[in-house]
Amino acid sequence: MRPTDTLFERVWSIAAKVPRGKVTTYGAIARALGSPGAARTVGWAMRAAPVRSGLPCHRVINVTGELSPEDTFGGPGVQRSLLESEGVTFDVQGRVDMKRHLWIP
Repeated sequence: MRPTDTLFERVWSIAAKVPRGKVTTYGAIARALGSPGAARTVGWAMRAAPVRSGLPCHRVINVTGELSPEDTFGGPGVQRSLLESEGVTFDVQGRVDMKRHLWIP
C-alpha cells in the first residue's frame, strides 16, 4: 500500500480481486483492511466506485447473502442477473448460497 492510497482505493483494490462466480461481503473487505467495524464504509466505497471502472461491484454483498437495493445497479434484478450469469446460485429466499460462493480476501 502506498501512503497516498485512500481507503476507497484500498476497498476497490480488494473488490477487483473477487473471482468470477464468487462473492464477498462488506465486512470481509473491512476485516481484510484491518478495520473490522468498517463494513458500512466499504459499502459507501462500493457505491462511489467509478461507473466505468470495470470493478465487479455486483460481487460485494451483505453477510446474509442479500443483494444491494434494486436501484444500485440500474434496476430490479440487474445484480442478480449479473451474478447468475457467472454461475452464482440463490436460495428460495433470493439470497446467495454463501456456503458455495463466499470468497474471503
